[in-house]
Amino acid sequence: MSHTVRPRRSVLYMPGSNARALEKAKGLDADVLIFDLEDAVAPDAKELAREQVCRAAQSRAYGHREVVIRINALTTEWGEADLEAAANAAPDAILVPKVSEQDDVFASQAVLDKVGCSADVKLWAMIETPLSILNARDIAATAKTDAGSRLSCFVAGTNDLAKDTKAHLVGDRYTMLPWLQTCLAAARAFGLSVLDGVFNNIDDYAGFAAECQQGLELGFDGKTLIHPRQVEICNQIFSPMPDDVAFARKIIEAFSRPENQTRGALRLDGRMVERLHADMARDMVAIADAIAGRS
Repeated sequence: MSHTVRPRRSVLYMPGSNARALEKAKGLDADVLIFDLEDAVAPDAKELAREQVCRAAQSRAYGHREVVIRINALTTEWGEADLEAAANAAPDAILVPKVSEQDDVFASQAVLDKVGCSADVKLWAMIETPLSILNARDIAATAKTDAGSRLSCFVAGTNDLAKDTKAHLVGDRYTMLPWLQTCLAAARAFGLSVLDGVFNNIDDYAGFAAECQQGLELGFDGKTLIHPRQVEICNQIFSPMPDDVAFARKIIEAFSRPENQTRGALRLDGRMVERLHADMARDMVAIADAIAGRS
C-alpha cells in the first residue's frame, strides 16, 4: 500500500499555554510541531492551553509542518477532555503520554471513534514508563492486529524513563540504550515510525549533536526537541547525505535494468549490493525527495 512519506527529523515541543510560541512556530524549520498540553503546562493553565492549541491546529497555518497535539494522560482530570478537543481540532496526530499497555491504545481509539474523529488523525504513543518498555511489542502490535488502529509512531520519553527507573542520564546514554533499542525494535517490527527522546542541555551544542548522531545510528527517524535552537543541527544530522542519496539512486537504477531483474546481488562502483540495499535505497531517496519537496 502506498503512503505519503514525511520527514520527521526535528520534532519540536511547543508549550500550549504560550500563544507567542504557537505563533512563532509558523516560521520554524521543524518537520513536526508537538503542541504540548502535558509537561510544559501548569495545572492552572490547562484549559487555556487546550483552547489555544486546538485553535492553532484548526487554523491549518503551519505549512509543511506536521502538527501533533500531546494531551494529558487519560488517567488525569484533563485527559479525556483534551483527547475529545484534540479529535475535533483534527491535527495530523495526537500524542498520548504514559502508554504502558495495549489497553491505553484501545481506550484512546475508543474516544476518537466515539466523537467521530477522521481516520486521518493518527495516534502517537509515548514510551516512557518501565511497563511500556516491557510491553513495547504488544503495544506496537496493535498497529497490525486491530483493524481500526490509528497507531503510527512511538516517541521515546527518556526523562520519564530516567525518573521512574532511577537510571542516570549520562553523556553517552549507556544506561538508556537497552530501552531505546527495545522501543525501536518493537516499532520497526510493526511498521511504526519511532522518535528519539529529548536532550536537556540547550546550550551544549556539541553534546546535542553527538546525541543526534547516536540516535541516527541507532535507527531513529528523528529526535524530539525542547528548543528552536536545536532544530538546525537536528535537521542536518538526520538528513541523508547528498553522496549517499546519489549512490542510492544508482542502486535503484541498476536493479531496474532488464538484465538485473532476477539478480539478487550485483557489483556497483566496486561494491557488492543486494536487493535489500535497493529497498534501503528507495527509503532513503523517498525521504530525501520529501525534504526537498517541502513547501
